Amino acid sequence: MKKIIIYTDGACSGNPGPGGWGAVLLHGRNRKEISGAEVLTTNQRMELLAVVKALEALKVTGWDVEIHSDSAYVVNAFTQKWLDKWQQNGWKNSKKEDVANQDLWKDLLRLTALNRVAMKKVKGHSGDELNERCDQLARQAIGSLDQQQ
Repeated sequence: MKKIIIYTDGACSGNPGPGGWGAVLLHGRNRKEISGAEVLTTNQRMELLAVVKALEALKVTGWDVEIHSDSAYVVNAFTQKWLDKWQQNGWKNSKKEDVANQDLWKDLLRLTALNRVAMKKVKGHSGDELNERCDQLARQAIGSLDQQQ
């Protein structure tokens, strides 16, 4: 079975403020959890970074990868073709302003091209076990910043 399921989440304490991200990667019976944090960031950057870091953790190409995120920002950029429009418009949004977080969007485009990636929206904080675990990982990562200072 050449399929990987990924759950991701980002969190921020203040927006901007300290932020964290978490991801759970599943393949068959294998499970890997990853997380990280940044001192000063935004919630949207953490949502994006969770997906980037999860895809970077993959050691395969040409597989089916299903990403579950509670971020409409991330999911809609793919499912509603925002990314296509932004690229066609020179990375400008519908208001003719620079698209925010271009660095991470460009990383995502590069990484999603390596596999067959499908984005799935999950409802946040609704009892989905893996979404809740990602939120926990992201918040723990923020907490680790406090301990380092």
